[in-house]
Amino acid sequence: MWKSIASNALTLLIVMLIAAAALVAWGRNEFVKVGPLETAICLRVEPGASLSAVSRNLEERGAVSDARIFRIGADYSDRSDKLKFGSYLVKQGASMEEVLQQITAGGASSCGKEVNFRIGVASHEVVLRELDPETQRFVEVVKFDPAAEAPAEYTAAVAEADLRYNVIVVEGATSWQVVDGLRKVPFLEGEIAAVPAEGSLAPKAYDVVKGSKREDLLAKMVTDQAAVMAELWPQRAADLPYDTPEEAMVMASIIEKETGIASERADVAAVFVNRLNQGMRLQTDPTVIYGITKGEGVLGRGLRQSELRRETPYNTYVISGLPPGPIANPGREAIAAALNPSDSNYIFFVAKTLNPADGHVFAVTLDEHNRNVEAFRALERAAAAE
Repeated sequence: MWKSIASNALTLLIVMLIAAAALVAWGRNEFVKVGPLETAICLRVEPGASLSAVSRNLEERGAVSDARIFRIGADYSDRSDKLKFGSYLVKQGASMEEVLQQITAGGASSCGKEVNFRIGVASHEVVLRELDPETQRFVEVVKFDPAAEAPAEYTAAVAEADLRYNVIVVEGATSWQVVDGLRKVPFLEGEIAAVPAEGSLAPKAYDVVKGSKREDLLAKMVTDQAAVMAELWPQRAADLPYDTPEEAMVMASIIEKETGIASERADVAAVFVNRLNQGMRLQTDPTVIYGITKGEGVLGRGLRQSELRRETPYNTYVISGLPPGPIANPGREAIAAALNPSDSNYIFFVAKTLNPADGHVFAVTLDEHNRNVEAFRALERAAAAE
């Protein structure tokens, strides 16, 4: 009898061990296999959140099949107390292991909201955006002038600890305009002692931390612009009509102000290089305007004939060669165009239509250019008659 009981007990123990092993194997498979999430979601982990609360949230939103298995997996891998607050993009089909790795590794939030402060030529603006987890594209929440009262949506968003911040400097902004914009950025701190040299700031998007110093960001812009020129200068074409990086930056700034269309920057560069090589004056309006405004704001009107005839260091209708310095902060592509213009004989260009986005039409001869100008004047007259 006792032998029978012992045998049965041993059999039961073996069965239980096999069942336990099978259960562990099943749980392990559930933890690492493709998850049930059908559409990506944005998971926000609040500061001080518990693993229990996060796992329930994941289960309720269909991101994990079983909150208990998620917690057991976190305990087993010694990560149950390593949650990092933030907003995380949980992708379709993410496994429990992948989700746990996301929310315990930390780093920059991969979804949620961000604030972009855009420093423009004519104005500045603040844009609050939020990532749509389904399309994985940012959707504008609200946009406003920094001089105006901040909307409620923005005020609520800046209270979130994981909100991301960016400062975007557009290509062609002057150094004065950049400094003017930075002084209005509400999430930066500190004074700016002086306006940096024209052309010395790299126009692009900068990730910043709330409370960063404005002077530090300006220094970053100077360093990045110098790095761009240092990289591209050795790759320049032969026989350019300028001998130094400083002169190339002047040319790049003129190209930047003449066109915002990437595909025609090299042709615009060719026009000015061909003119310099032939001893012609550049005759470009943006340099004349800079001589009037000194880069402080925009002119806001057309140039007068008296201004086109007045001799100033920046009036390229009167002076020969390049003006004494840059007239804006050119982007990388404009610098590249100045150093490697297209292989063309273009000498002239004029706007194709009244819409700047349509670009320019180029010409080799004066007769061809005059016909292009007349076509443009006809468009102006037609628009004025409407």
